Amino acid sequence: MLATLIHGERDIPVEEVPDPVLSTGGDAIVRVVAACVCGSDLWPYRGVVPTTKPKRIGHEFVGIVEAVGAEVANVSVGDFVIAPFYDCDMSCVNCLNGVSTSCLHGGWWGSKDRLGGFADGAQGEQVRVPHADGTLKVVQSGMPAPELIPHLLTLADVMGTGHHAAVSAGVGPGKTVVVVGDGAVGLCGVLAAHRLGAARIVAMSRHESRQALAREFGATDIVEERGEHGIARVMELFDGIGADCVLECVGTKESMDQALKSARPGGRVGYVGVPNGGPELPMRLLFNSNIGVAGGVASVRNYMDELLPDVLDGTIQPGKVFDLELPLREAAEAYAAMDERRAIKVLLRP
Repeated sequence: MLATLIHGERDIPVEEVPDPVLSTGGDAIVRVVAACVCGSDLWPYRGVVPTTKPKRIGHEFVGIVEAVGAEVANVSVGDFVIAPFYDCDMSCVNCLNGVSTSCLHGGWWGSKDRLGGFADGAQGEQVRVPHADGTLKVVQSGMPAPELIPHLLTLADVMGTGHHAAVSAGVGPGKTVVVVGDGAVGLCGVLAAHRLGAARIVAMSRHESRQALAREFGATDIVEERGEHGIARVMELFDGIGADCVLECVGTKESMDQALKSARPGGRVGYVGVPNGGPELPMRLLFNSNIGVAGGVASVRNYMDELLPDVLDGTIQPGKVFDLELPLREAAEAYAAMDERRAIKVLLRP
């Protein structure tokens, strides 16, 4: 079978790899219908996160179950399933507390597994899924219409992550919101804030196509400025006070600084940008302003039950963040397009 492997900085070929096999009794083999490239995949692609040996990459996919282990009870061959960007059992105390990313028995696609090897990455023709009963969300309506697949794929990561930012920031009816970041997660954060009833949503974006999608998703205002100029513009929009809720969807020192300084006294920042070179939190600023900060890696598996019905009935269409589709064999071009900001998010079909 074919799969994408990362060898090092900007070295990401598609190669023949062995077919996955069942090995634990609780696992499943899923034939990938669609996968994609994530902004966080760009960190190893750019060499910011070093790659010490070739390994499979990718962590978002939907597909059809082709085989299940003898202990699997809730997933059947032929089911159409959504996989979160990690595996989890959904039965340990952390999963039941809503933090399935901290599953006591889970792991991460493409990372070292508990057997000492590397878990499968999602950007391939098939994936072995540990803890199939917990990890996989079955779409009960069966094989979806082709046009639904991109929207369902976002539940594997970016829509659930944008939702996590909004929930962490306390977004609700009547709230004012600023979203820092116009990538797929930031745009889904706009959509999540709109879905949760925010009265005013500011999207910070310099790119015309992303601005247009942000407005379609519910943004009421666009701020193109960055840094101190961006903060000043936000203050102008909110009577010199700042917004109730700020969603930080980038993960850099600059984006966090902008988020914190865009919130009103007593406001909240929900952060989901993967930290890469970000600062320590400025405790004196938080103390003086009573700004709250919450967030982190999004437990998207816990959000699927809530978000899936709205995707299936068309209430939300987060799959519009995919503005380029390529065959799996062209994964290198998918990475280049996102790295060069020629695409918001790229969908890959085996």
